[in-house]
Amino acid sequence: MKFVCDGSTLAEAVMKVSKACAVRTTAPVMECIKLEAYGEELTLLATDGELAISKAIKAEIFEEGAVCVPGKLFSDYIGKLAEEEVALSTTDRGLEIRYKDASSCFQTVSAEEFPKLNLEIGENSAVMKQKDLRTIIAQTVFCCAQDDSRPVLKGCLMEFKDRLTAFALDGYRLALADADIVAKSGETTVICPARTLTEISRMLTDDEEEITIFTEGGMLLVRTDGMTILSRLYNGEFIKRENVIPTRFTTVTTLSKSELISGVERAAILIRGDKNNLITLDMGSGLVRISSVSDLGNMAESVPAGIEGVDLTISMNAKYLLDALKALDEESVTLSFNGPISPFILQNAEKKGALYLILPVRNAQ
Repeated sequence: MKFVCDGSTLAEAVMKVSKACAVRTTAPVMECIKLEAYGEELTLLATDGELAISKAIKAEIFEEGAVCVPGKLFSDYIGKLAEEEVALSTTDRGLEIRYKDASSCFQTVSAEEFPKLNLEIGENSAVMKQKDLRTIIAQTVFCCAQDDSRPVLKGCLMEFKDRLTAFALDGYRLALADADIVAKSGETTVICPARTLTEISRMLTDDEEEITIFTEGGMLLVRTDGMTILSRLYNGEFIKRENVIPTRFTTVTTLSKSELISGVERAAILIRGDKNNLITLDMGSGLVRISSVSDLGNMAESVPAGIEGVDLTISMNAKYLLDALKALDEESVTLSFNGPISPFILQNAEKKGALYLILPVRNAQ
């Protein structure tokens, strides 16, 4: 194998693909990036068994072939050659990299050892605008669980019907959002890993260009601009959202999102490092009073609000509240409550496409 390509183009491709390299594994080839030089393209491919990322770039190919190189080492090294034209070739010593008057050599693994991947799945498909898919991922993925106690909650439930509905929860908060589907070949429901959705989001733009999501046999695939992401889907039962999202409330508060965010951020400074990251909202007389107390001091300020129903004092994790507020896109937001110990809802005041549910915290003070 021998080829020449632009260093910056190669560095960008290596950085994207390396996100799928395994970190700790008993199979060294899973820590590698596979380089395939055929025709006029160099294709880079990495997988950890759950997520696979492929990226094709233009290159001047002199000898076709394939080889695997250590992913992290190769990524770090090529990243330092972004301003150079680089020539790569396989030799008896490994993969030789030449640039200017310098050269280096990396140990390699046979391409035959790399897992076989099917990048042509397509039993079900859904076409969406890239900006809509990117938005719905941003609105929900942060609510997926981080730990392995319930692996299925590390994913986002995605229902492809007349619209795409995405649903995520981690046991303390919940996100629900929907977006338009331009066209589809059938209806399906899948649980996609949050990590996969994050990588898909990075490959999307905020424009009107369309992208197709393919699913088949427990796998999901997305392809755009020479880049392909293939991911295993989770199996398991997801909590039915109808059982946890309330529809009636005793207190409904509408106020400025920016003013509430500013107040909560200031209150959170005093409780930085506390286990529960606890702030309190006290609603009544047309005001929402934001307060926090810690060993470092206390803080209280008020924000004007429209309040319907009974007065209420409720405490919650400041980070969960801020994450939800920042995911909403209107300046006016509505918070709906059913008492100090019941889950509450956050939504835009007008567009109700996205919904967030947060569990309150019992305040022992």
